[in-house]
Amino acid sequence: MTKNCKSLWALLLTFFLSAGSLMAQEESAIDSGNTAWMLTATVLVLLMTLPGLALFYGGLVRAKNFLSVLMHCYAIAALASVMWAIGLYSLAFDDVGRGWLGGFGKFFLEGVGVDSDGGGFPETVGVMFQMTFAIITPGLIVGAFVERMKFAAIMVFTALWLVLVYAPAVHWVWGGGFMMGWGTIDLAGGIVVHATAGVSALVLAKMIGPRKGFPKSLHPPHSPGLVMIGASLLWVGWFGFNAGSQLAANGAAGMTMLVTHLSAATAALVWCVVERLKTGKTGVVGIATGMVAGLATITPASGNVGPMGAIVLGALAGVICYFMCGIVREKLNIDDSLDVFAVHGVGGILGTLMVAFLGAEGVLGGLGLNSHPVTGETYTMMQQFVVQVKALAITIVWSGVATVIIVYITRALVGLRVSEEVENEGLDSAEHGETAYNLD
Repeated sequence: MTKNCKSLWALLLTFFLSAGSLMAQEESAIDSGNTAWMLTATVLVLLMTLPGLALFYGGLVRAKNFLSVLMHCYAIAALASVMWAIGLYSLAFDDVGRGWLGGFGKFFLEGVGVDSDGGGFPETVGVMFQMTFAIITPGLIVGAFVERMKFAAIMVFTALWLVLVYAPAVHWVWGGGFMMGWGTIDLAGGIVVHATAGVSALVLAKMIGPRKGFPKSLHPPHSPGLVMIGASLLWVGWFGFNAGSQLAANGAAGMTMLVTHLSAATAALVWCVVERLKTGKTGVVGIATGMVAGLATITPASGNVGPMGAIVLGALAGVICYFMCGIVREKLNIDDSLDVFAVHGVGGILGTLMVAFLGAEGVLGGLGLNSHPVTGETYTMMQQFVVQVKALAITIVWSGVATVIIVYITRALVGLRVSEEVENEGLDSAEHGETAYNLD
């Protein structure tokens, strides 16, 4: 009897030691600090769309179209989330051996669980973090067609755009595709997010046509206060966007947060100065727009430039993006209503190109460029610049061509633009049966 008890105790002791060892191994694979930061960053990025972008864009339109903008951002968030889980995540990140598009192995999130995928946090957190990028990117395009596009058309366009433009671009740059193999620098989406959305917004705005009265008789933003609130939420949320893209709670994330803030602040100030010199006034909408331009411009470069390089980038954004707004509206005669291309597209392109110079080690505190995939030697400025130009050129051309195709498909399926009567009435009432302000 005594011998049997000893054997039982030995068996139980072995079991608990084995279980403890397995738990220790699992805990060692999951870094609680990194996991906590990535959870926080994910929430911050979602904050950028809901409610940040929604209020920023919503305040810029007329009161009778305010709710329609909120609805567009909300519905796009829901649609992108479901599509990301069903197949977009797999197309973007599965099978890194492919050059142009991911595989199908993670459709319906097959095999995605709570274990780490090598980043020190559960893969479920990685899926959710990248999902928020898939939400905000088509959300940015909303600014190009406000006050005149059918809700059904927006949903069809977004679904097709996510499949044909966004998922491939993610794979090319972040998911193991050919641009990643080149050593392309794009920490948080100068190419993947801002170039794709900006170019597609410009093409869509051209194809759908201008609002009634463009460009001479356009109404001013109905609520600059909401614009400022939305922009402020974007500013805060962007720390998750950029610093979260370092995928760890470390010194690199801290530097990324710092340079992100400095670029935004500088661009806001410079935009104010330019606006004052051009118009004699300094507006709330202007300083908020300048700040967003600074955020878009630093996004691809935020892992490579130093603080002084970020200030230079912000200053360039404040000048170049300001004048691009006028060029698109007055020279190209395109009603990109909320300046998506001029602010996000041009900003993202500018940052993607300038990182080759300002990110070089020793240049205004630059942290260094990428390495050649074959030789392993660090790129020179010009070598990195050529890589950046090639990646941008392919992305821009593909985004433009794919958008044209998507617009024709959407027009054939559900139509594209609301009638003149609906446009006059306002989309809130005509499309959604509600009004933003009931003053009775």
